[in-house]
Amino acid sequence: MKLIPNSLLRPRRSGCPGGPGPVSGAHGRWRKIKGWLGRQFRATGAGPATVNKAMSIFEGTTGLRASTMTESANGKRRLNTGEGGPGEFPHSMPGTRTEVVLFENSDQMVQSLGSHDEALRFIEEQFPDVNFHARGNELSISGPVSDVPRIMRLLQEVRGLVARGTVITPAVLQQLVSLLRTQSLQSPVDVLTHDILSSRGRTIRPKTLNQKNYVDAIDANTVIFGIGPAGTGKTYLAMAKAVQALQQKEVSRIILTRPAVEAGERLGFLPGTLSDKIDPYLRPLYDALHDMMDPESIPRLMAAGTIEVAPLAYMRGRTLNDAFIILDEAQNTTPEQMKMFLTRLGFGSKMVVTGDVTQVDLPFGTRSGLRIVEEILQGIEGVSFSVLDAADVVRHRLVGDIVNAYSIWDEAQRNRVKHSASREKRGEHA
Repeated sequence: MKLIPNSLLRPRRSGCPGGPGPVSGAHGRWRKIKGWLGRQFRATGAGPATVNKAMSIFEGTTGLRASTMTESANGKRRLNTGEGGPGEFPHSMPGTRTEVVLFENSDQMVQSLGSHDEALRFIEEQFPDVNFHARGNELSISGPVSDVPRIMRLLQEVRGLVARGTVITPAVLQQLVSLLRTQSLQSPVDVLTHDILSSRGRTIRPKTLNQKNYVDAIDANTVIFGIGPAGTGKTYLAMAKAVQALQQKEVSRIILTRPAVEAGERLGFLPGTLSDKIDPYLRPLYDALHDMMDPESIPRLMAAGTIEVAPLAYMRGRTLNDAFIILDEAQNTTPEQMKMFLTRLGFGSKMVVTGDVTQVDLPFGTRSGLRIVEEILQGIEGVSFSVLDAADVVRHRLVGDIVNAYSIWDEAQRNRVKHSASREKRGEHA
């Protein structure tokens, strides 16, 4: 006689296979067990009477009834054995929980767990107290009751990404874990599959919740400020939206500008034509363009005026209609320059202003236009401010750590100045 399959004894889950949800009714499982046993008896040539008698003997011997499957409040699966008290499932330990994820086929399992199980190894590193066991198309997960539901949610989102064609890598999983930690109402799958632009086999999309909110703000508003530290994708995502708008004929040209200010250095006289002198300041914008468009088409579009890259000083006196305009490094504008730029807005145009208020290169004592503009424009319809932080850094992992370290140091310096001023004030009153 064959053993009863585990798939019949184990409580099944509602929703997507293996996904979280309420334990289904025990009556349905008991009917499946009886059906399976009946087929096994009949396969031996036994008649209906013999089968019914054998089923009665089985029920009496095991004490198994149609309502015996339960789950305790702490997540431990239990098997109630008829007249006796409840008994633990063999794989459940006090304070632990076991779940099984059933994949549709081996291809889906490989796509979800990564090439050579690299995605699974990443999850194991994130949850060191959880045990994983793969068998066939099943993945058994056993560990603390606080960790297992989180892993089930993570794998549910992973399968959603796989269904939309996303290749699962440790980097994608790291983004997914970060999104789940935000406990946002937005689905991580929707965030990570919000494609903006595809170019030469690369797809540009937001990678964090704040980046997705920033992209949504660009879609919904006319003037958008993207403020955050280096590496958070402020300019890159704005450039992608500009190229997308041009390709979809929402605008007839792209205008890219930034102030010609050195980063804490004096470069002195630069040789060459005016273009040669300006190009070094605008090189980051050219680099982004080359990532998103055919490099051979860029000189042609620039010659036709469809794409214009110019220093901020050249914006004075102009009205920019039917254009997608990006002002980069806006922390290096003065309040007067910021006002001048914003008033260039014409009909059918959209403006995105990006900058990092912690990296101002203006002469000492000069106020940054980006630092004060939120106080001035806050609350105006059609104007949006999106703030990104170290968690949104998509460069090397160390960049986010460096940004965090500087933020902590800056905060400590400000507190030290406040305490010094407070002590001096108390000394004066003494």
